[in-house]
Amino acid sequence: MSGHSKWATIKHAKAITDARRGQAFTKLTKEIIVAARQGGGDPEGNFRLRIAIQRAKDQNMPNDNIERAIKRGTGGVGEGDQVDEVTYEGYGPGGSAILLQAMTDNRNRTASAIRAVFTKSGGNLAQSGAVSWQFEQRAVVVASTPPGKAEDLAMAAIDAGAQDFETDGDTLHVYSPVAVLEQIRRTLTSLGAAIKSSEISMLPKTPMTLDDHAARQTLKLLDRLEELDDVQKVYSNADFPDKVLDEYRNE
Repeated sequence: MSGHSKWATIKHAKAITDARRGQAFTKLTKEIIVAARQGGGDPEGNFRLRIAIQRAKDQNMPNDNIERAIKRGTGGVGEGDQVDEVTYEGYGPGGSAILLQAMTDNRNRTASAIRAVFTKSGGNLAQSGAVSWQFEQRAVVVASTPPGKAEDLAMAAIDAGAQDFETDGDTLHVYSPVAVLEQIRRTLTSLGAAIKSSEISMLPKTPMTLDDHAARQTLKLLDRLEELDDVQKVYSNADFPDKVLDEYRNE
């Protein structure tokens, strides 16, 4: 899964250094609104809201924005936003599986926009259930570790309940059951790690290695999907060659 994990790290770096920051705030706001509406505005009693708030803080979203989003979700500011959660599935160039999670107030508009991106990028939108079975829900924590300490911190994360990990220099990816996400964050932070991101993710059960051409096409497709306002998260089982990812990083 190394190619997939490296893609996730590059995505995060791009999000905090370019114009995507504003779009990321919009999507995080929507996530907080929906979480608050479904489970209430108290993070202590609403796990999903607690995770959404933590993700927002990891992206340096201002506290005022977070509080406003919670109030919108609970009806404290105007009327609660009417947004539906929808999952879309499809295939990318080379046959890789793609799973999207969207939040929308107009399903027809969102489906049309997603279908158009797939078609223009050499992929195709599929029926519900076509690829979702190829993914499983996991918590993912990405952290920067003190120099030379990635392996030591990974072992501490395993002791805290993590199932697996990967290292890329001093960057550590930790995969765990959702229930121990917060415990792993606390463990890593206490040992000097800086958390880059933590979220509930859909990980591919069996990554699919792509050739260079299909990998480049798929990266462009995933980028275009993530640029859609209604799309919250995009997952793929594509495993990208390091050479292609390095080129993508420098674009």
